[in-house]
Amino acid sequence: MPQIQTFLTFNTQAEEAARFYTSIFPNSKITRVTRYPDLGANSPFKTGSVMTVEFVLDGREFTALNGGPQFTFNQGISIAVICETQQQVDEYWGKFVAAGGKPVACGWITDHFGVSWQIDPKVLIDLIGDPDQAKAAKAMQAMMTMVKIDGEAIKRAVTG
Repeated sequence: MPQIQTFLTFNTQAEEAARFYTSIFPNSKITRVTRYPDLGANSPFKTGSVMTVEFVLDGREFTALNGGPQFTFNQGISIAVICETQQQVDEYWGKFVAAGGKPVACGWITDHFGVSWQIDPKVLIDLIGDPDQAKAAKAMQAMMTMVKIDGEAIKRAVTG
């Protein structure tokens, strides 16, 4: 089987981002850092500067590359963090905000590197996927009014 992992391209912040991300999530670590070799006088990359950082976030493998200023992030892709408890939602949300993250809507937050994250309680995922379309609609309607997701409020909205 091929190995599939998420690859994130930063301007120059790959190592800083990997250190931040691995500080937030349990069972996370940086596994390898590679550096740019001497690519000659016309290279846009400084010899010896960080090229890639491989890291693991709670068992999921990622690679971050310093690729230059032409690479930017947008909300077309995000990293979803599905939390078992509201306490986890609050904890992760708080860490992103404290570091300069910008809350967006519906559980989305853009970190200070420009990467979009979805910090959602599992109950939200379960309720918006409920086979009872009326329940799913109530959950979605409640979610649409929130910035940070409140799982208990979603449950109350569904059960009336």
